[in-house]
Amino acid sequence: MPLIPCQRHLFDIPEHVAYFDCAKMAPLLLAAAEAGERGLNRKRHPWNIRAEHFFDESERVRALYARLIGAAPDDVAIVPSVSYGMATVMRNVRVAPGQTVVTLADDFPSGIYAARALARDAEARVVTVPQPEDGGDWSAALLDAIDGDTALVVSPHTHWVHGTVIDVEAVARRCRSVGATLVLDTTQSTGALPLDLAAVDPDYRISASYKWLLGPYSLGFLYVAPRHQQGRPLEEGWITRRGARDFRTLAGYSEELEPSARRFDMGERSNFALLPVAGAALEQLIDWGVADIAETLGAMTGRIEAALAAHGIHARPGRAPHFLSVRFPGGLPEGIEARLAAADVHVSLRGDTMRITPHLYNHDADVDRLLEQLVSAAERG
Repeated sequence: MPLIPCQRHLFDIPEHVAYFDCAKMAPLLLAAAEAGERGLNRKRHPWNIRAEHFFDESERVRALYARLIGAAPDDVAIVPSVSYGMATVMRNVRVAPGQTVVTLADDFPSGIYAARALARDAEARVVTVPQPEDGGDWSAALLDAIDGDTALVVSPHTHWVHGTVIDVEAVARRCRSVGATLVLDTTQSTGALPLDLAAVDPDYRISASYKWLLGPYSLGFLYVAPRHQQGRPLEEGWITRRGARDFRTLAGYSEELEPSARRFDMGERSNFALLPVAGAALEQLIDWGVADIAETLGAMTGRIEAALAAHGIHARPGRAPHFLSVRFPGGLPEGIEARLAAADVHVSLRGDTMRITPHLYNHDADVDRLLEQLVSAAERG
């Protein structure tokens, strides 16, 4: 399978900037930014916005996301954030007193806060699975924590700090065997790492748009398995009701919700500025292909990992191909993030590790500059 050549020409990234922080926030594609500008400008002339426009763009984007992850459009809700998606899920999960809610240590706060709140309200227990100290199999440790008392498992596909890939297919099988609900936060993998949705069959899957989906901030997607699509939404919105397309009958106050994941859509989902941005980005990701993206980024991070290891800077084990989380001998050098930024080399620090997360806009010169800076920092101590 051929690697994808550098796609920097599709982004507005000056040559002197080496940006390795897609896990924090991806830059917008030029086409996506232009689509957003056109969408925003529609509100300059609101007399041209008709009733059908509250539905057509959201349905187009919903279908694109569904195509990307291998779902049906009926399975996808449009949400503003992971925390919104988590709150929606927690409203529909049954947890009895004394049962357990299982999470991973150091996971992203949105899922942890939601899981803790649900456990507190239900008088359940939160079980936190630490990463094995010897760098062992975190997936195996998670599987060991799921038992007959488990009501809910909240897990990433790729851990946002360590870049560790969780065997979510095995986790899903264990959840089904004990009757537990599985909620996946795939924000750090969707768009950059393949996931066989049919094989995993999670109950819910949530992805923010602004990272590996190359989309806008304040927009995301909630996959809801068909078996849960009769649940209760977080909001009592009008656009998620049967008959909402006929504005003349809205004051009839229909109690009948959409018979799909659309019932879980956020209010004001018909965002004329953000949806076109997400749509343009999804079209590009589909065109590149997620498997090819993963292979291309894996080759890049593999080169970086090998070069850093020669200087005692080692990557976390079990990492995703698009995600490099490294440790320096003796800990992170003081002021390293600021020194790199001053040289226009951009990474991020999380805990005691440095995240290096490239994308197709990075080229060999970026990698050379990154390595030069990090090797120099390691030698200075």
